[in-house]
Amino acid sequence: MRLPVSLLLLGLAGSPLTAATPRTLVFFGDSLTAGLGLENPGVESYPALIAGKIAAAGLPWRVVNAGVSGETSAGGERRIDWVLQQPVDLLVLELGANDGLRGIDPAVTEANLRAIIGRVHASHPSARVVLAGMRMPPSLGEDYERAFAAIFPAVAREEHVALIPFLLEGVGGRPELNQADGMHPTAAGDAVVAETVWRVLRPLL
Repeated sequence: MRLPVSLLLLGLAGSPLTAATPRTLVFFGDSLTAGLGLENPGVESYPALIAGKIAAAGLPWRVVNAGVSGETSAGGERRIDWVLQQPVDLLVLELGANDGLRGIDPAVTEANLRAIIGRVHASHPSARVVLAGMRMPPSLGEDYERAFAAIFPAVAREEHVALIPFLLEGVGGRPELNQADGMHPTAAGDAVVAETVWRVLRPLL
């Protein structure tokens, strides 16, 4: 499923007393969030697995997967206002990987991420943002690799948002957890990603 035609509502959790007014968690990202290549992204993607964890914990949150395959940080900046038309209480921002693969100047990616965060806070002042860190392979050059990796902790620190240091921790570079393209996790890989994300999200829920 591709957005912005629609958003994928992954789950609704909560007790009977809270189910009428759940808070909204939005995963805003690229193919890693959309679950590209998975047999059933609505079940196997890391946002879907997080929705399952939230339901199991009985927390009053609905989960929306607003991932679009191929999305860059610039595309995300253009799309974010449409996504923000709905209630948003917590947003996981997972963008930048496609920028890196295209060799986009890290300063441009950084500016776009800051702009997205600013728009979230302007539209929903009480919303929390979690930024998912990403890294590039050494094949792109050590200077670029370092500059790209530095984007995410700098933005998180200066914009006062939570940080997932590396979304693909324990998955990146492991063939058994990635699809044939070597870039997108398998269902087993997404399960690892979900645990990485959950460690940061759980205290915020």
